[in-house]
Amino acid sequence: MKNLFTIGEMAKLHNMTMKTLRYYDEIGLLEPIQIDESNGYRYYSTEQFEQLNTIQYLKKLGFSLKEIKGHLDHRDIDGFLDLLEKQKRLTEQKIKELEQVNRRFQNRINDIKLAREKVELGVVRIVEMRERTVVRLMGKIGSEPELEVSLRQLENLANMNSSIFIGGVGHTAELNDIINNKFDKYNSIFIITEEEDIQSTLVTTFRKGTYASIYYRGLHSDSVQYYKILLDYIKENDLRIIGDFIERTIIDHYISKNKEDYLTEIQIQVSY
Repeated sequence: MKNLFTIGEMAKLHNMTMKTLRYYDEIGLLEPIQIDESNGYRYYSTEQFEQLNTIQYLKKLGFSLKEIKGHLDHRDIDGFLDLLEKQKRLTEQKIKELEQVNRRFQNRINDIKLAREKVELGVVRIVEMRERTVVRLMGKIGSEPELEVSLRQLENLANMNSSIFIGGVGHTAELNDIINNKFDKYNSIFIITEEEDIQSTLVTTFRKGTYASIYYRGLHSDSVQYYKILLDYIKENDLRIIGDFIERTIIDHYISKNKEDYLTEIQIQVSY
């Protein structure tokens, strides 16, 4: 059986491209065992099969070609063990990040399913809420442009990626503003983080407790009557308001063109 293989044969045997083998030769990772001086043909031997298998194996584990070359140049067991431990740590971090992304997906799925269910609209419910971690930027906001600018500032200050927080953004309003019919005045903007380890001085929580909640089909511009329904309910049931009103548009025009899909929730913590 022959023991020399052309670059084309080597590539076919190992399910890879000749371009990749040429690059490996160029960087000194896997050089041909023989080059025909008359025509420049590259030849490889069966003795190099295991070396190429090792390269492919380490690539699949996530090692860079530089790291692989370093290992093959030195063939040091301690260095190889260090490489594996380093890659294991990186893999564990990636798993953690993917689990966080998965939780965001699930929360958005839950929100959208809720929006499509026959939720009781325009009716106040008393609900028990768990503590929610948020990143919150305090400051007076009096218009839609100011709201968008504040959101960008919040994302930048907290080093957050806006694309992953669709549906997790909201704002808060003070009781006095709502009582005085200032429904376009907010005192903060927030993002529900759904994370345990985000590092920012802006991280805070919405407290665990009893909340009066109301859902409606629409955006903030449609909120006035629902704030009034909430206030009437709280007064009629002799409830005491704790903190600020929390408003979050769950489904809006960025997600659906159909206004009948829109869903917004207003909450306020209360006590008896």
